[in-house]
Amino acid sequence: MNILILGSGGREHAFAWKLAQSKKIEKLFIAPGNAGTALVGTNIPVSVTDFDAIKNLVLKNKINMVIVGPEDPLVKGIHDFFLADELLKNIPVIGPQKDGAQLEGSKDFSKQFMMRHNIPTARYETFTKETLNEGLRFLETLQAPYVLKADGLAAGKGVIIPTTLDDAKKELTEMLANAKFGDASAKVVIEEFLKGIELSVFVLTDGNSYKILPSAKDYKRIGEGDTGLNTGGMGAVSPVPFADEAFIKKVEQRVIVPTINGLKKEGILYKGFIFIGLMNVNGNPQVIEYNVRMGDPETETVIPRIKSDLLDLFEGVANGNLHEKSFEVDARFATTVMLVAGGYPEEYKKGDEISGLELVEGSFAFHAGTAQQLATNDQQPVVTNGGRVIAITSYGDTMEDALKRSFANAERIQYKGKYYRKDIGNDLK
Repeated sequence: MNILILGSGGREHAFAWKLAQSKKIEKLFIAPGNAGTALVGTNIPVSVTDFDAIKNLVLKNKINMVIVGPEDPLVKGIHDFFLADELLKNIPVIGPQKDGAQLEGSKDFSKQFMMRHNIPTARYETFTKETLNEGLRFLETLQAPYVLKADGLAAGKGVIIPTTLDDAKKELTEMLANAKFGDASAKVVIEEFLKGIELSVFVLTDGNSYKILPSAKDYKRIGEGDTGLNTGGMGAVSPVPFADEAFIKKVEQRVIVPTINGLKKEGILYKGFIFIGLMNVNGNPQVIEYNVRMGDPETETVIPRIKSDLLDLFEGVANGNLHEKSFEVDARFATTVMLVAGGYPEEYKKGDEISGLELVEGSFAFHAGTAQQLATNDQQPVVTNGGRVIAITSYGDTMEDALKRSFANAERIQYKGKYYRKDIGNDLK
């Protein structure tokens, strides 16, 4: 089979690394890819939202399946684009159609979906520029801290958690009246803050049956001790120690089954990943959000723990027989430490040369924001090309062992302004 992965981050490198191991694969393409995906497949410089260019790429390279990494093309309807095209309609796309992608594309839609199907989640209200004053009054009915979510896609940074009422009112005004996140914050969901520990549970579904993949916990804030601005994710741990069999059973009964059944009841044929962001509140799962793809950097911890052929599972999704497939999970811990550019998640530089990748030992270096720089000699140095640069993932019989290995290798890689959090996993010890 010829496979195309869409995306350019650490998640896509992890997918490419895993799929390249499948005996069923003939050729593997990644668009646009990065310096890491180039090691296991062929990069094609095509944007994930340029559907016409993707069509040409698919037909030219006789692609048999497309795996969509990021949310943007899904929310914009790439799956629908394939289904509506005579030449593409029989090529399976792993990722939901536009109606299912609303689970991530609109926070308001997802909250209403949870309410309709009795899925446990925080109390909320949604506001627009016209109802800003009502939103300010609603904030007064809540206790600090406050959760403000841009309704649309904001590259993982559209959630703000102010700790004072004054700050919450200022942020709400910035989001609605001053379009802080552009069109994404034309609507804002205000939620009651849930106290507990976060985790992510990942489900792969063919629209009827589903497989629960390993759980993970990621770390969103830039600073140690969960301080500072939100990022796309600074590291992850899998499995989550408190997410034992009994807890995951609650998640399955109270969240996963009602979600799959709810999509079916609403006539939404959903083929792909459902990422369920959860809060463990006194042993009970509450849904914070849905995403319609795998998380990043959670993918870099979850995918290495899947011992079976990932393409076999994707074929089950495509063919509607996922229930016939089985997969094996590595019992070891996997931990990911994300190396980021200086200044991230605010302004940061690109193009700094990365050294020491060849020194990484006993860990995977999944490339997130990297590129190969054209040089006059035969050497093509790897340079930084994003805020999150390299994800270092390691196995360990204990979480501490895995983290020790990840941190040791994080020190071996060098580039100007390198930063990483040294407290990943501390809250789970």
